[in-house]
Amino acid sequence: MTIRKLISTIKGQYPQSDIERVEAAFDFANKAHAGQKRATGANYIEHSLATAQTLAELKLPPNMIIAGLLHDVPEDTEHTLAEIKEKFGTDVAGIVEGITKLSNIKYLGMDRYVENLRKMFVAMAEDIRVIIVKFADRLHNLSTLYALPANKQKRIAMETLEIYAPIANRLGIGELQSRLEDTAFKYAYPEEYIWVEQLIKQNAPIKQKTLNLMIKQLTDELGTEKINYVEIYGRSKHYYSLYRKLLRFNRDITKIYDIVAIRVILKNIADCYATLGIIHSIWKPVKGRIKDYIAQPKPNGYQSLHTTVFGANQEIVELQLRSQTMDEQAEFGIASHWNYKESPQNKQEKSKKEVAWVQDLARWLKDVRDNENFLEGAKIDVFQNRIFVFTPQGDVIDLPDGATPVDFAYHIHTDIGDKTERAIVNNTQISLDTKLKNGDVVEIVTDKNRKGPNPEWLKFVTTRTARQHIAIFKNQSWKNLISKFKK
Repeated sequence: MTIRKLISTIKGQYPQSDIERVEAAFDFANKAHAGQKRATGANYIEHSLATAQTLAELKLPPNMIIAGLLHDVPEDTEHTLAEIKEKFGTDVAGIVEGITKLSNIKYLGMDRYVENLRKMFVAMAEDIRVIIVKFADRLHNLSTLYALPANKQKRIAMETLEIYAPIANRLGIGELQSRLEDTAFKYAYPEEYIWVEQLIKQNAPIKQKTLNLMIKQLTDELGTEKINYVEIYGRSKHYYSLYRKLLRFNRDITKIYDIVAIRVILKNIADCYATLGIIHSIWKPVKGRIKDYIAQPKPNGYQSLHTTVFGANQEIVELQLRSQTMDEQAEFGIASHWNYKESPQNKQEKSKKEVAWVQDLARWLKDVRDNENFLEGAKIDVFQNRIFVFTPQGDVIDLPDGATPVDFAYHIHTDIGDKTERAIVNNTQISLDTKLKNGDVVEIVTDKNRKGPNPEWLKFVTTRTARQHIAIFKNQSWKNLISKFKK
């Protein structure tokens, strides 16, 4: 990793004045870390450069790249945040300070785990950029885990899979999520990693031949129909993502249709739908496997059309269709809004909207001192598998797997939750303890005269908001009852 490569990556993206600031930050960090070595024996500055390089590849603004170069300076050298502020400005110093706070965790075991979580959410709520730089920092640290003792390798890898990668997913940064997961997977579950690697080596080449035939056929057909595409290519499923899917399907590889898939990047939304029609005219679609995330985006902003077809040689193949803008959103998530040309006001508004759940969770976590309750709340809100259901108006609601209509009602508004009378899902009335499924359309019927929620709902609700409000009502009811008897 060299400064020349970093400058080559950002050249053309930013004005010369910003490139000079990046070069100045490198010079400062290089001198500050002079003589320091990593556990691998490499010069310390290589880590700083690798962190900045990842941020540059995500096309992030200069201040984040500069913060990537400087992120370890206050903690590991004699230079201070005040110096960074003086030389590179308040904004850069603020990001570096946030990263330094995240690094100062002195606990062990469960206390360490919980404190790490707490600090990450508070940091995200204050400045989401801090966590993005931390992701880049962690990614390079993972690439050098081989130099650490086995117990540290395992701890850092598990922490990545349980904390860092799920947060990257919630922020919609698929590129970082996949890289974090696949690198950590090797150290967290070495035997399973080898098993998945062998499965891919055995199956991917056969599938790739099918993909090549289909890509040629689709390319010719799009040319005939005069639809201009940006790119068509085959992609292999990431190792850890495949591993999780295999566990859901009892390790049966024949039930997984997207070990490799075709991705079609088009110029606009109209071409996405037109291409979907062309695909279905060439190959028969598999029933129930068409998903329209363009009309109904996932809550993290992901948009694409997914379809699975009986392709060449009757192989079952998944195709994903999206515009170039959607592709950037899928890979870079919230970071895709920080491109250099967009106005600061637009960036700020988009960021605020997309991380509202972070603000809410951080406020709650600040006040929760009990480790068990803390982990319960965090796991439900962030790390549990998610489902996506819809309101009758078509709005997408993001809920944890196992959520019920009551959880849905409280997500919409606490007043609706408190006054829930019954639920209609997919035009059929269901019991309130029914677990919702992906794609359900949910309507809540309320009773305006209802005094509050049924305490029995605590037996089946899963979300923090629902449990919190029902518990408050239950406790208040008991207090009122005791007060009544005292009188």
